[in-house]
Amino acid sequence: MAQAAAARLITKIVDAQSARGTASVVLTGGRNGNALLAALAAAPARDAVDWARLDLWWGDERFLPAGDPDRNDTQARDALLSSVPLTPERVHAMPVSDGEFGGDLDAAAEGYERELAAAAGPQDRTRVPAFDVLLLGVGPDTHVASLFPEHPGVRESERTVIGVRGAPKPPPTRISLTLPAIRQAREVWLLAAGEDKAQAVAIALSGAGEVQAPAAGAQGRSRTLWLLDRAAAVKLPRQLYPPTSG
Repeated sequence: MAQAAAARLITKIVDAQSARGTASVVLTGGRNGNALLAALAAAPARDAVDWARLDLWWGDERFLPAGDPDRNDTQARDALLSSVPLTPERVHAMPVSDGEFGGDLDAAAEGYERELAAAAGPQDRTRVPAFDVLLLGVGPDTHVASLFPEHPGVRESERTVIGVRGAPKPPPTRISLTLPAIRQAREVWLLAAGEDKAQAVAIALSGAGEVQAPAAGAQGRSRTLWLLDRAAAVKLPRQLYPPTSG
C-alpha cells in the first residue's frame, strides 16, 4: 500500500507542478504515513518531483518540544525530508511546545491557523490553501488527524486549526486541522493498512456519521481516495467491491 500510494503521490505532485508551477501536500504521521514517506524516499521516480517548489503542511502534531522523536515532523524528516532538496520556508511544521508560543496550546493553534490563512490565495476563497493532496492515516477507532470519535474537536465548524486536550491516544495534547479545513483540499487520501484497521474502514464507509467516525467526514473537494491493503479491506461492505466481469 505504501509503495502504491507513493507512486500515486509522485504523479500527483508532478502533474500539479506542471499545471500551476507549485504543489502543496499535507502530511500525516503514524505507521502508514511514515511508511509512505519511506517508500517515497526509496522510489527511483522521486527525482521527477521539483522538491524546491513543493509546500508541505501537517494535518496534526503532538505538542512536544522541537526534535522530540514522537513528533510527526521529526519522523517525517528522518523518513524523507532530510534527504530531498526542499525549500525550508515551504516546510510548514506545526508549532513546538518550546517555541515562540511556549506551552500555550491555544496560541500555538491560532498561530498555525494564521500561517494557513496567509498562504491562502484569493482564488481559494477560504482561510486555508487548496491543498493538492491531504494525507490522513485512519486509526483503529476511525480517528483522522487528531480528531477522535465524540471528542469536541470533531464537532468544530468554524476554526481551521484547534488545540486538542485529553486525546485518548498519547500524548494527550495535540494540534489538529479541523474537518472544515480538511475539506478544502482538492483531494483527500485516507491510508489504512493492517487487520487492526479493518473495522474502522468498514464503519467509515458504511454510512456512519462524522462525530462517531471522523474518517467518514474527511472528504476532498474533487476526490476522496481510500488506499487500503487486503487486510484493511477485509470487512468492507460487499456493495463497495467492483462488479466481477462476466
